[in-house]
Amino acid sequence: MSRRSRAREVVLQVLYEDDLNPDRNMAVADEFLRGRLNHDVELVAFASELLSGVRRNRGELNALLEARAENWSLARMAVTDRNVMRLAIYEMLYTDTPSRVVLNEAIELARRYGSKQSAPFVNGVLDRVLRDQKK
Repeated sequence: MSRRSRAREVVLQVLYEDDLNPDRNMAVADEFLRGRLNHDVELVAFASELLSGVRRNRGELNALLEARAENWSLARMAVTDRNVMRLAIYEMLYTDTPSRVVLNEAIELARRYGSKQSAPFVNGVLDRVLRDQKK
């Protein structure tokens, strides 16, 4: 697993916690992130940008997600799938990481942390997002 893959994995864990415990102390979450990434300055910076970006743009990411996930509301999606896709959409829209890399990373996270159907579901929704971005 690459270093950035590891950072995405930790960000996903924090986003999952954010989703289930919206009132929790964000400083605790940020310290968890630093600790899990062994206080590696470069990696923590990358992960922190992803995390704060998803948090800051959550409304926009949710709207994009619901618009592309045909017949699925956010509430019906598995918490893991929803957060993998939020993370991926943020990274596609707001960073210079190539979209295909983001897509592959998201599918891998979904495969690793989601259900048997997660990877194909995430792939389908994110593929629609990618096609719409290219128009």
